[in-house]
Amino acid sequence: MTTTSASTASAGVFDDITSSESSLRRFLHGLPGVDQVGADARAAALGTRSIKTTAKAFAIDLAIRMVDLTTLEGQDTPGKVRALASKAMRPDPADPTCPAAAAVCVYPDMVATAKQTLGDSGVNVAAVATAFPSGRAALDIKLADTRDAVEAGADEIDMVIDRGAFLAGRYQQVYDEIVAVREACGSAHLKVIFETGELQTYDNVRRASWLAMMAGGHFIKTSTGKVQPAATLPVTMIMLEAVRDFREMTGQMVGVKPAGGIRASKDAIKYLVMVNEVAGADWLDPDWFRFGASTLLNDLLMQRTKMQTGRYSGPDYFTLD
Repeated sequence: MTTTSASTASAGVFDDITSSESSLRRFLHGLPGVDQVGADARAAALGTRSIKTTAKAFAIDLAIRMVDLTTLEGQDTPGKVRALASKAMRPDPADPTCPAAAAVCVYPDMVATAKQTLGDSGVNVAAVATAFPSGRAALDIKLADTRDAVEAGADEIDMVIDRGAFLAGRYQQVYDEIVAVREACGSAHLKVIFETGELQTYDNVRRASWLAMMAGGHFIKTSTGKVQPAATLPVTMIMLEAVRDFREMTGQMVGVKPAGGIRASKDAIKYLVMVNEVAGADWLDPDWFRFGASTLLNDLLMQRTKMQTGRYSGPDYFTLD
């Protein structure tokens, strides 16, 4: 089966399923249930795998390339965003062999600043939109928020679903909003954030994953980073199973982005092992897997320096984010 990006959406494939609230509900509630005990156990087992030497060095560099370096605070300033963008391009200024990060993730009003700083470096600008982090706003406001970010130069849009609507079973409303935001993105890629810490069950994580993929999301993302628990290995495993199964059904690949609470290199490597074991090696690429992080990068850089020199740099050797 030919693999294509979800930018082709799912036009035609799911028309009957998404044509009404009742058919959409029937499909989503007909998905296989998640065995919570089994999912937790398998994720824990995958988390015990260890990799050494050259494989570890490769994993650290790959994880650096997958980082969406993020600042989403009310106190963000143009100077802070410019500094973050500079770090994304040259994470370790003393080592030109260190790879760049995947993207810088900011609020829409900071997109132009980030874009100007990054230039043609190849590092993308991602913007959170659609009334981030709550997702509670009228659709026209969400679409205006998205269009403003794209017009300012955003390469990627991270939208949040209306969890209240989803938990109330208004799946058609959530689906239609994702479709509308996807259209407002134009050529920008769309990441759909579930806020898994609020979805209550693993079954809901699976349902949200399929809902977002059927609506044409390019990535499915765990969290805003504003709610705990954020990304966890079991939740990410369920999302990886969903994108794997979605490709088997449609031939279309969708990316996965765990975000929030991933701070240590050893944890990032656990996620990469899981990607390989659950979804497959095709997802071991920044085009298909990302880390939403503000503090992970420094630990990756410290571990990278340790492997090259045999000694740790101090935690303040690299710039604080």
